[in-house]
Amino acid sequence: MLKPNFYKDSFLILALCITACTTAPASPTATLPPPIVTVIHPTETHTPTSTPQVTPTATALPHLMYPYTIAGLRERQFEGGVIEIGARIAFNDQFSSYLISYPSDGLRITGVLNLPAGEGSFPVIVMNHGFYPRSEYTSGDGSQRAAEYLAQRGYITISSDYRTWGTSDFGVSFFHTGLVADVMNLLASLDSIPQADVSRIGMWGHSMGGGITTKILTLNSPVRAAVLYAPNSADDADLIARWGYGCIGDIAAGELLETCNSADVLPESLPAQVIAAYKESAQSAERMREVAPFYHLDLVSVPVQIHIGSADGDYIGSTPPEWSYKLNQGLLDANKDVEMFVYQNQRHSFTGDAWTLFMDRAVAFFDENLK
Repeated sequence: MLKPNFYKDSFLILALCITACTTAPASPTATLPPPIVTVIHPTETHTPTSTPQVTPTATALPHLMYPYTIAGLRERQFEGGVIEIGARIAFNDQFSSYLISYPSDGLRITGVLNLPAGEGSFPVIVMNHGFYPRSEYTSGDGSQRAAEYLAQRGYITISSDYRTWGTSDFGVSFFHTGLVADVMNLLASLDSIPQADVSRIGMWGHSMGGGITTKILTLNSPVRAAVLYAPNSADDADLIARWGYGCIGDIAAGELLETCNSADVLPESLPAQVIAAYKESAQSAERMREVAPFYHLDLVSVPVQIHIGSADGDYIGSTPPEWSYKLNQGLLDANKDVEMFVYQNQRHSFTGDAWTLFMDRAVAFFDENLK
């Protein structure tokens, strides 16, 4: 157990993505055949071959990285604050959309809120977007289409841009935990929205946002149900094997490289011992088990629904289906409530009827668990 002063000092120095990808252009719906979907049942689960499970062993992390482990995150208190509702950017008879901001670890984080018409109260779905190049990203990218679909069906939907995206403040992040902290602080701030029923909170995450969601499911959060859409691997070692560890230095320069993961934020101005501790942990299989939610699935206490395209993983920014098979099997082995749908011939971002089928399943899942 770390002393309070150590925590405070650690998080002043450090803060808390590994990537997924930018949404692929959608083909016209009319050119697509009806989607073929495989439902993975407990008796038909796939056994992964490329990312075998490893039994975790107790190991000591460099103390500077301890706050970014699952155990370290579980010891944190995420206090959040008041969600400031800014300009209305869209509206219709069913819902209105607003720009928002809220505090997280001393940073100002921006995002988008969609409020259904009426007095409320309404259940809430927190939307976690996937990786976007920061120079192209605007608030709501990667999640707003699904957020509007849910808002039309009576859910408040709210998304964080995360630190360093959109017009959010700059903040350090190791192993996506800065982004995790931003979402956890958003969860802690939801009671500042008068129409929100904070006893009924769900979470939706695509790609990198699916990985953030999985980490949050192993923490102490009010989330009652989660939908993972083509999620990052729950084993951070898989992410490092595919994308490398974080780019150290300028973010814009890092995003032009394929040799490092530009979702983590590691400025060269960090103390040398901090960067050394991060590199050491990123290259240690044993130490990465303390960071990865895959080895802490016993802590998951809510139902999970996973959706993956069979043709995903076909380019470097996408997520191989084996990652979802692995997570699904891990949750089943831990006796958790999980179901997985595999959409044949769909890639990282679903198109046409497959997307609608996926979202209808997600709505039914949230209705069952939140309404």
